[in-house]
Amino acid sequence: MAWLFYLYLETNPPTDAKPSQSFSELASNYMERNGIKTKKMQEKQELKRSLGLIDATSIVAGSMIGSGIFIVTSAMARGIGSAAWLLVIWLVTGLLTMSAALSYGELAGMMPNAGGQFVYIQRAYGKLASFLYGWTVFTVIQTGVIAAVAVAFAKYSAVFFPVLDTELIKIGDGFVFTNKQVLAMFSILLLTYINTRGVKTGKSIQLFFTSTKLIALFALIVFGLYVGLKTDVLSNNFAHMWDASQTVLNEDGTITVTKLAGVALLGAMGATIINSLFSSDAWNNVTFIAAEIKEPKKNIPRSLFLGTLIVTVIYILANVAYLALLPMQGTPDSGSVLGNGIMFANEDRVGTAAANMILGNVGVFVMAGLIMVSTFGCNSGLILSGGRLFYAMAKDALFFKQAGELNDKDVPAKALWFQCFWACVLCISGRYGDLLTYATFASLLFYILTIYGIFILRKKEPDAERPYKAFGYPFIPLLYIIITALICITLLIYQTTSTGLGLLIVALGIPVYYLFLNKKNN
Repeated sequence: MAWLFYLYLETNPPTDAKPSQSFSELASNYMERNGIKTKKMQEKQELKRSLGLIDATSIVAGSMIGSGIFIVTSAMARGIGSAAWLLVIWLVTGLLTMSAALSYGELAGMMPNAGGQFVYIQRAYGKLASFLYGWTVFTVIQTGVIAAVAVAFAKYSAVFFPVLDTELIKIGDGFVFTNKQVLAMFSILLLTYINTRGVKTGKSIQLFFTSTKLIALFALIVFGLYVGLKTDVLSNNFAHMWDASQTVLNEDGTITVTKLAGVALLGAMGATIINSLFSSDAWNNVTFIAAEIKEPKKNIPRSLFLGTLIVTVIYILANVAYLALLPMQGTPDSGSVLGNGIMFANEDRVGTAAANMILGNVGVFVMAGLIMVSTFGCNSGLILSGGRLFYAMAKDALFFKQAGELNDKDVPAKALWFQCFWACVLCISGRYGDLLTYATFASLLFYILTIYGIFILRKKEPDAERPYKAFGYPFIPLLYIIITALICITLLIYQTTSTGLGLLIVALGIPVYYLFLNKKNN
């Protein structure tokens, strides 16, 4: 066949061909112009290291900040009822997240490869454990968060475009499909397409939206404290700051308040912290794209620390601003923003209630716009990162084979589209919220498993290169494992159904693993 190709080029030379060009040069230029790749050219195709420290830090912070910080404080206030304990929970969340991130830095330095946590678990425990992690990430954790964040984006878009609330399909009382879900799926499709056009395009989008929402959150904190400190709201919230209580809104509209102390207080804190942990999650996504980060052995640990530190500080200050603007206590039927308080902010939108106190009614639109920016930027980072994990799984024959291919932009486009498809299915189902609740427990277990992997690898591979060593080893990693394990035990006691279903989702991956293994062997 080569002689036919040669004859074709001799008789039909390209218009830009030069007399001095050899046949191989003519052939190479022709194939490049027409998108033809030889086997040798395809083998050279690989993920390119084009992301610097700022890009990596942007992905850490941008993936963490979604809609949670504007909503979950309301549920936490009902669960703990104390301004001081509320801030303690956010502080503990931040310290746990940062200690985990610093511990992951050692693993990232040892294994700067695509797939991140999937690779770490495999090296410490083997393929079954790593597949179960990847399976849970695909079925619920990554795709479920993408779906939830996309729906949050659409929900706040409805503030500007009420037509999005229109119901398109309704089946009984259980299934409702609206224009909001259509917009949510469209946003996932759009961001997936953008990220298939190359990592440089994806990083530009991520950097822009992360910068925008950090500036907007900073403005909310500054103006919130400026306005709030002119009132006595903050001092009133801290008048009895350690008096904890649990507030429950009953079906008949009455409120039940239970004082908390001792073991009951610890249990309530363990159950409440799940909200702040969820809002601070996804920091590990940067490890999925390790193969595309410049100097990963240095930049991944640094980005993990910087990103989690920035978000931790912002989250704590945002909650101080809420407490300066709104009373902790409230009633659901008061008819005013102040009367509802943080506990019963309309639809738990404590961020919107705070903006209303700063700007009046226009604050509703300002906050809606901020959350739209925040959620869109958050999903950009989640979508960019997630595809790399499934790419790594496919390379190990533990996912669909096509997901292990790169497109002409050196991006695992098919892995991104697999992720997009399942996230859209979760948007349609409307069950992503439940799935997230079930998977949060499983996610914490995998964090414990991964950090314990540091101890295993220190013993198994004492001479392995470790450009960065876990901060405070062995005390900080061990402290994280103990505290997170206690949180998991508390969740098992107080939220048995959710935690049990989370474990079930993980367990369902076992037969799927053997199906992939059998397919590989055949």
